[in-house]
Amino acid sequence: MTVNTTPRGRPRDERAHAAILAAAAELVAETGYAAMSLGAVAARARVGKDTIYRRWTGKAELVYEAVFTTTDSAPVPDTGTLEGDLTVLVQQLIDEFTAPAAAATLPGLLADFAASPALRATIRTAFLAPAKQRLADVFERAQERGETGEGVETDLVLDTLVGTVLFRLGILGEPAGPRLARDIAGIAAKGIEAR
Repeated sequence: MTVNTTPRGRPRDERAHAAILAAAAELVAETGYAAMSLGAVAARARVGKDTIYRRWTGKAELVYEAVFTTTDSAPVPDTGTLEGDLTVLVQQLIDEFTAPAAAATLPGLLADFAASPALRATIRTAFLAPAKQRLADVFERAQERGETGEGVETDLVLDTLVGTVLFRLGILGEPAGPRLARDIAGIAAKGIEAR
């Protein structure tokens, strides 16, 4: 997912954008978050550092997009049940959080988030929008099937799902067993089902 900015100068080269994201994900997995530099990303992607700074405000924003938005373009799951759809979404989160780049990124990225209210605001408004929309689509279908009532708080459910996965895998370092996605989805679905 890309941050929407007002275009300046010539149009953005999407190949360069993809190369930068790939280079950032590779380098953070190889060197860790603290040791990764934007200069190294620029060199690997074969772009100038100015090209990076025209797209991202700094390392944290770039790394977040490179590592934690990989499922944004996946199709919205449609298994026929709320619990099934949530299971697919949670499994995608688990896959994202267990990738080598995520493990190398989390400690440093969390520290940067804690230190920067502006960065937290950017992540919430620009980067989480696609995930929120995917979840809203799931809830809309669930409501049409009568599985939920109106007014499900998408932000709160998204925070709950991501927070649970982040805490178990990123903070506690628990392994992601084969039932984890289904168990988390089942708890969430039960909490928002129509009563």
